[in-house]
Amino acid sequence: MNEEVVQKKITQIEIEPLLMHANMLADGEGTDISILANYPDTDETRMLLTPEACGLLTSSGMKVAMEEGAGVDIAFSDDAYAEYGVKIVSREEALGASIVLSFQPLRPADIRLMKPGSALLCTMASGLIDKESINALLDMDITMGCLDNMYSHNDTPIFADIIDEIDGRAAIMYAQENLSYLGGGKGVLLASVAGINPCEVLIIGDGTDVYSAAKAALNMGAQVTVINNDVSMLAVAREVCGPQIQTIMIHPRVLYNKVKTADVILLGTTTRQFEFPKNLSAVMKDSAYVLDFKESHPSVSVPRTVAMALSNVMVNFLDELRIKDRFDSMISTNEGVRQGIVTYHGKLVDKLVGSYTGLPAVDLSVMLAARN
Repeated sequence: MNEEVVQKKITQIEIEPLLMHANMLADGEGTDISILANYPDTDETRMLLTPEACGLLTSSGMKVAMEEGAGVDIAFSDDAYAEYGVKIVSREEALGASIVLSFQPLRPADIRLMKPGSALLCTMASGLIDKESINALLDMDITMGCLDNMYSHNDTPIFADIIDEIDGRAAIMYAQENLSYLGGGKGVLLASVAGINPCEVLIIGDGTDVYSAAKAALNMGAQVTVINNDVSMLAVAREVCGPQIQTIMIHPRVLYNKVKTADVILLGTTTRQFEFPKNLSAVMKDSAYVLDFKESHPSVSVPRTVAMALSNVMVNFLDELRIKDRFDSMISTNEGVRQGIVTYHGKLVDKLVGSYTGLPAVDLSVMLAARN
């Protein structure tokens, strides 16, 4: 086989799948989904799907559209998505899809441009949902699901865990940058070198973000202490992170001493309610780096990693939706998905959101039983 024939075959292999995707998008009757860009007046950069992930969806017969410029935050052009069969459209057209994907919860004005009876999938991690937005969802008969509140088939909050793990690892990246000379710090390295003590990292709380931060700091050579108000969760932290970490119960004097010497302080969510004493700020080192996971999401600095990680789960999620044909069918047959539903056909079904907004919430299982 000569070189010209080989080159011709290689070219055909590269091009044919892309043409197949385009044909399916134009002629198929598959599920209709769209991807929205983040709001430009926010710091949000994260996204749910990469071009390659979209290619897997279009090759299975799904029709995928994306708002023009939506991939900029993760350094992918419109052409990169278009090559995988994604139709590039205006925001208004993207909002008209049967299933709308947005990392951020949508604002009322956008919700009112959606197709009545359609579905919205987003994350709660990127912002709270206010009363006006909920009312807009109810008025438009939108079924809204928060991905980070959903569970996988093995009872794992898979979307939330991915985001939390990247938040935790990126928090240590933030800390090292801020301690460095270029980051405005004193030029300190988290890790130890011969003859010098390592930096002290104090982490308060438990959960995937805390454990991921602790492991990342340990891997960099820092001295890590995890503090919590639940001994059983401290045992979990030790099991997850290894015996190298120190695990200590919250006690005023112990907390005071640890805060006083810490170079990095990360605040997470403790098992029982705990508020970090404001007066301890006076004893912190001037150069100490402090980050509160409840107020900051370090993963916004690595949005392509977030998109790649979430894409692995989103493809399986959307493939199950395609097989079941309708999002309603997926909700009625998948308990883990039901855990993340906020509004369902004109009714608020999330009691926590109901208590936050002051709106009445109904039981989703009762609604599903009545519809069936």
